[in-house]
Amino acid sequence: MTDSLRQAALDYHALPTPGKLSVELTTPAQTQEDLSLAYSPGVAEPVLEIARDPEAAYQYTGKGNLVAVISNGSAILGLGNLGPLASKPVMEGKSLLFKRFAGINSVDIEVDSPSPERFIQTVSDIANTFGGVNLEDIKAPECFHIEEALIERCQVPVFHDDQHGTAIVTVAGMLNALEIQGKKIEDARIVCLGAGAAATACCKLLLAAGARKEQITVLDSRGVIHSGRTDINAYKGEWARDTEMRTLDDAIEGADVFLGVSGPDLLSAEQLEHMAPRPVVFACSNPNPEIAPELAHSVRDDLIMATGRSDYPNQVNNVLCFPFIFRGALDVRATHIDEEMKLAAIEAIRRIAHQPVPDSVREGYGGIELDFGPAYILPKPTDPRLLPEVAAAVARAAVDSGAARLPYPEHYPLAPL
Repeated sequence: MTDSLRQAALDYHALPTPGKLSVELTTPAQTQEDLSLAYSPGVAEPVLEIARDPEAAYQYTGKGNLVAVISNGSAILGLGNLGPLASKPVMEGKSLLFKRFAGINSVDIEVDSPSPERFIQTVSDIANTFGGVNLEDIKAPECFHIEEALIERCQVPVFHDDQHGTAIVTVAGMLNALEIQGKKIEDARIVCLGAGAAATACCKLLLAAGARKEQITVLDSRGVIHSGRTDINAYKGEWARDTEMRTLDDAIEGADVFLGVSGPDLLSAEQLEHMAPRPVVFACSNPNPEIAPELAHSVRDDLIMATGRSDYPNQVNNVLCFPFIFRGALDVRATHIDEEMKLAAIEAIRRIAHQPVPDSVREGYGGIELDFGPAYILPKPTDPRLLPEVAAAVARAAVDSGAARLPYPEHYPLAPL
């Protein structure tokens, strides 16, 4: 990061008021009568109603439009374990995105917990005051156990965005890229470099979307995860293959897809050359991808490439997903976010990329042409169709799968913000 950009980032967070969030009133608070209704004695009435029926909290409080953004700071962006307080700017930023893109209120909570069990207990103790819980920046493999335990204990949806938000957007883009390349996911040989939270979730959702497990080769920092490995945990063990492949050189030979969720400059030009014709390369390490797009395109003129960066085409960006997943889940009062809801989000996102792009989006990106093709496989985050279409798809899927406690909303589809 340049000195000027670094200073701009610091100024953005410090000025004119520290942080990115504030609280606003939704009811009048000007007169004595207003105050007597807002607090004592008037507040006693909704208290009694909620005590009689906990579901009344959705009618008399902001619970139904409130998400907790929670972290322990053990895996902050690409910066590592810097502790809960250092994660606060990221969690505030997540809350900003919830409000900006889906009109959802959220509170950032940074938990200073010495153990996963303490973290689980803390979050489960407070979860019911919210309509949903968004977990963020929690390292693997603890994140898997934490999310599983919280989904079981909490009465509201729990969603680890680093896993599932990344997976939903990745699979949406992957399906579109394979379509353009004339390939089918069930036939594609897929190499995944990385075996952490995001990589594992991506591979699982690729299976749900039609990929075959025997066609997926996963590598960690020690090489291919194969059945002879004794140094892997149970989560990695799910991806162990009975294979003679040991290195990325072995795995990449003839592969149709490379998915990088690992680190910078780990895919070489020579390895890219050995992929199958019309390859798909998702190099999602941030800020520096597994292979630089300039190098990749100089080596292969038949590839489709995506990264996690906004300064290249085809950015894999979680903001295409998580605000709208929660919007749909909240509006049907879903108890959890299931696979059907994730697949519905995938289909809605990929379908938007097929459609003509609104002029407002095109103008926001300097007037460049944005037509479905190798340089445009995913919608832009500012696309106004994301909120109505993705939220509606998620809400419908929740109702159909039984995850919803309310019927499909009569006021859907939503108007863009």
